[in-house]
Amino acid sequence: MNAGFGKLLISRFMGIRLLPGQVVALAALGLIVLGACLLLLPFATKPGVHLGVIDALFTATSAVCVTGLIVMDTPQDFTAFGQGVVLVLIQIGGLGYALMATLILLILGRRLGLRDRMMLSETMSTMDLQGLVRFVKLVTLMTFGLEGIGAILLTLRFAMDHPWDTAAYYGIFHAISAFNNAGFALFSDSLISFQTDWSINIIVTTLVILGSIGFLVFEDLLDNYRRTRFRLGTHTKLVVVTTGILIGIGTLGIAMLEWNNPATLQPLSGGDTVAVSYFHAVSRTAGFTTLNLGEMREPTLYFLLILMAIGGSPGSMSGGIKTTTIAIVFLTIWSLLRRDPDVEVFHRRIPPDLITRALCLTILALALITGMTLLLASTESQPFLSLMFEVTSAMGIVGMSLGDGEARSLSALLSDFGKVMIMLSMLLGRFGPLLIGLSAVKTSVHKRYRFAQSRVVIG
Repeated sequence: MNAGFGKLLISRFMGIRLLPGQVVALAALGLIVLGACLLLLPFATKPGVHLGVIDALFTATSAVCVTGLIVMDTPQDFTAFGQGVVLVLIQIGGLGYALMATLILLILGRRLGLRDRMMLSETMSTMDLQGLVRFVKLVTLMTFGLEGIGAILLTLRFAMDHPWDTAAYYGIFHAISAFNNAGFALFSDSLISFQTDWSINIIVTTLVILGSIGFLVFEDLLDNYRRTRFRLGTHTKLVVVTTGILIGIGTLGIAMLEWNNPATLQPLSGGDTVAVSYFHAVSRTAGFTTLNLGEMREPTLYFLLILMAIGGSPGSMSGGIKTTTIAIVFLTIWSLLRRDPDVEVFHRRIPPDLITRALCLTILALALITGMTLLLASTESQPFLSLMFEVTSAMGIVGMSLGDGEARSLSALLSDFGKVMIMLSMLLGRFGPLLIGLSAVKTSVHKRYRFAQSRVVIG
């Protein structure tokens, strides 16, 4: 009886057909468990440091989801081996499991099947299944190429203060962390000690921007370079313009809200004030900081919270609602206010299904942030705004935090239940769109019948 029941369960299990997005999410969970097991090894932490199972899982989740929230002080609590594990998890998590698996298949000379292409398409947010092999090669070359250039530049800067081997290690770690928008640093104060160092600021922010605009933009730029006529696609234009607007508004907003705060920007010169404000406007997708965020005023924190919720662009290393999504939402509102039946941008009309999906994703994201914040507010003793900031940072896979008064994020002060909820928020922020399946919706379902329309009063 038991043997027959066991065979039935196995046959049922083997017969389950998972969607590509579900395969990617499950593979990420497996990678998180493996990373946590490696971090629990005795030689992964320094002598006298106790790392619990929850904290190991939290660190691995934050690395795989390229978030940057930490419950352990990365440079002080982990050995070089432990830091190496975190770095590898960041690289795999940033590129995506599907892309890494595809690279292995290509190296082994295997052809990509339809299922492989669907999985890769969902992970990288590509528009179709054609040219995926070429796209994989582009992503790989751009990733390692830009990380390599960033590592060299950062190594040259760190070599001014450290031996060459240490400088090279710092350069490689922070270049990978910056391009993947991970926010992990080998300095306990993040990058506060380099607050007015223009070289560090420029290199890190450039890597963060390049990692957050999406590889679809790089592909479009490369295609245009090969053409005789330069004509960018609508997606590229919308990403570049929206990213520029967000950085500009973010820089101006932070500078205006904090310019007379004696604990943050007031002691700085005009140029340094702009540099620090610009750094945090860019780092809204990465999590690096050059200020103690806990000393910022509440209006500034809420403003920064909104920027984190928006996040980066589709097909990039960053998370959040996405720049194109929020742009379509605002364009829809603008069209309604003008009584224009079409939503238009750059002399092109946005399809109705994209508008519906943009509104749906935005509402879902805001609902999840609100619901998770209310849940934590009922179980944790931390201030409400601090909890909302932490949840938004987790779901936007950003990594900014008001901190615990030391080198760790606010999550370090939460109960085990609170830490699990933050981990869940990170997973939802990174793999939620894949699990929901909204990004895979290509065609609408044709119903055999439709009900008669009926108007409802709104507003």
